[in-house]
Amino acid sequence: MLSTPTQLLRLSQGQLNLLEACPRKFQHTYLEKLNSPSNPEQEERQTLGSRFHLLMQQREMGLPIDSFLEADAQLQSWMLGFADAAPEILTTASDNQTFRESEHYRTLQVQDYLLTVIYDLLIADNQQAQILDWKTYPKPPSKRKLESNWQTRLYLYVLAETSDYLPEKISMTYWFVQSEGKPQNIKFNYSTAQHTQTGKKLNQLLSQLTHWLENYQNNQQFPQVLEGSKNCDYCQFAKRCDRIQSTEETVKESLPNFDSIQEVSLNPID
Repeated sequence: MLSTPTQLLRLSQGQLNLLEACPRKFQHTYLEKLNSPSNPEQEERQTLGSRFHLLMQQREMGLPIDSFLEADAQLQSWMLGFADAAPEILTTASDNQTFRESEHYRTLQVQDYLLTVIYDLLIADNQQAQILDWKTYPKPPSKRKLESNWQTRLYLYVLAETSDYLPEKISMTYWFVQSEGKPQNIKFNYSTAQHTQTGKKLNQLLSQLTHWLENYQNNQQFPQVLEGSKNCDYCQFAKRCDRIQSTEETVKESLPNFDSIQEVSLNPID
């Protein structure tokens, strides 16, 4: 994963989130490529989420989706609920002035890194640009938590940097299609002030990464979180980092909430 003079190091929002949360876990996961055994429940949720993303992608491309819906009652239920909650999103504009693309891929170089984003759906016209993202876990996080997530920050930042739209003309909406009752959404309107703040924070984090990578090449480990951090309670690298739980009960109480785990992208980024 180390960069070379001819190859930029690619980073996704998931990697930025992990780097900010725990640099040492970033080292184990992406530099040393250490992985824990997969969890069947998590795999099932990821598979179902990926199937919904594929369903929405095929629909956007004008491909038939009836066979998908007939074969999976869960997908059919989500699709019907979403169509009822947001029919305007599923309605293609009749004019030729609106750009729509599912699984829209963009990159942006910052320092020696290539930042990559994949928008589940991008809708843009001569007035504004909307980023839409599908989530299939049942309980939406708080808006404040979602706002600080690097997916929100990076997706908005990259679009502003790689297009002619002013930040004020860009928005991002998360749709939680499996939420209790009916699908819910959380929308973020962007601003120049937020864009400046994100750029500053991003450059700081990447500068730190460059420093840590240089040290790592000299056999120095990435920094750890503080002793006693809750991040260690459910981390698969707790033993490797000498952060072992004191009792089995503590481990059980600290298991992650799988409802909050993000789906795997259809176009995973190494």
